Amino acid sequence: MMSLETLNQRVQDDLAYLAYGGADWIRPREHDEGHIYDVVIVGGGQSGLGAAFGFLRERISNILVIDENAAGLEGPWETYARMVTLRTPKHLTSIDLGIPSLTFRAWWEAQAGPSGWDEVDKIPRSEWMNYLRWYREVLNLPVVNEVKLRLIEPADGGIHRLHITGAGAPGNILLARKVVLATGIQGGGEWHVPPLIAEKVPRHLYAHTSELIDFERLQGKRIAILGGGASAFDNANFALATGVAEAHVFVRREQLPSINPIRQMEQSGMIERFHVLSDEDKYATISHFFKYNQPPTNDTFNRAAAWPGFQLHLRAPWLDVQMKDGEAVVTTSQGQHSFDFLVISTGMVSDPALRPELRMVEAHIARWADRFQAPVEQRNALLDAHPYLSPGFAMTSRDEEGEDKLRGLFVFNYSALASCGLSASAISGTRNAVPKLVSAVADQLFLDDREQILEQFFKYNEQEFTASWVKSEVGI
Repeated sequence: MMSLETLNQRVQDDLAYLAYGGADWIRPREHDEGHIYDVVIVGGGQSGLGAAFGFLRERISNILVIDENAAGLEGPWETYARMVTLRTPKHLTSIDLGIPSLTFRAWWEAQAGPSGWDEVDKIPRSEWMNYLRWYREVLNLPVVNEVKLRLIEPADGGIHRLHITGAGAPGNILLARKVVLATGIQGGGEWHVPPLIAEKVPRHLYAHTSELIDFERLQGKRIAILGGGASAFDNANFALATGVAEAHVFVRREQLPSINPIRQMEQSGMIERFHVLSDEDKYATISHFFKYNQPPTNDTFNRAAAWPGFQLHLRAPWLDVQMKDGEAVVTTSQGQHSFDFLVISTGMVSDPALRPELRMVEAHIARWADRFQAPVEQRNALLDAHPYLSPGFAMTSRDEEGEDKLRGLFVFNYSALASCGLSASAISGTRNAVPKLVSAVADQLFLDDREQILEQFFKYNEQEFTASWVKSEVGI
């Protein structure tokens, strides 16, 4: 069986065979305020790490990755993700970018052997995070933790000032030519809590599934979970395993969703080729996608349902929530229920206006509503608010004034869904999305320096051929 040390060497050998790590082709720039990065990636989770490796493969090494979390806690996997295993089929590859020794399977088999891989049904959530930690380390990616982006300020000369804070921040400002927002599922908007709850329930009595929840404090208590997607059942199982007495899942549908459109997208070429669809087809596709909450996996549902304290309420939308004697009284069409705590699993809203770091440029960012008017039967307000991006994840402007301000800003988070399909923040889309992003950013960097690059080309006169030929005087 291969050891992890052997795999680490194999990774280095594979990269050497690919001439990885050659000299940068981008001309360095200078600025009175300090160093200018060619690319700053905001977010050190799987999308940010994959993007960083992609840039390094393209000989763009003047880059930096910042993440607001402590090292090893990037992304959701050790914070608010509560599934036992990933929902993605284990055979799908992602941020390895086509290098076999960088796949999760290679990492797993280096420790458990081929038979260990055969025994895996779905990838354990915590092991996926361990893989990401290894990936970052073996590739020596330039990640700085505990740095939070507060504001993106457009500056002259194609530069963006990134106002940052946090214990790991090297200063108050970073300068970047290009900024990639690899900020995960929530990075394009905010998690949604219905006003029915937010306006009536004290903050200490409810939490969204995206938050840290102290389930230990809820041992022996009764909780309600609003929502019928996969995350609702992840949280129900997690809560019951922690000692919660009862977990009631409320769903407005008559039946739980049984179809997962992602599985079809993985098999049909739609993930790889989504960018060639017309706006009409893209809109129809994502509007249809939104009709299906990703269902729980069968094992997740069965695991939750096996607990004596589990209850599922179908056809039970919440009509009202009131406080009474320190409890939340939930009214549905089927009656009233009292709970000690509410867990909200109602997803998120994508809209650049919800992101404080974009407040200086948000008014210029084109949305889908600016570029495409959907038929009435398809129209979806949630989709309309998504940013309208290029096939390479670049922001586009709704007005001429914003074109220069937005140039260099790339959205590599879940809000890219409407424009670029299942890509960023989806494991099954990453392997196709990262090369598109990297190519688009590199193209911009190249075109920004086009005049100097072409001037150097036309002036180039370094002699390569130095041999000479002397005709032989030997007779025939």
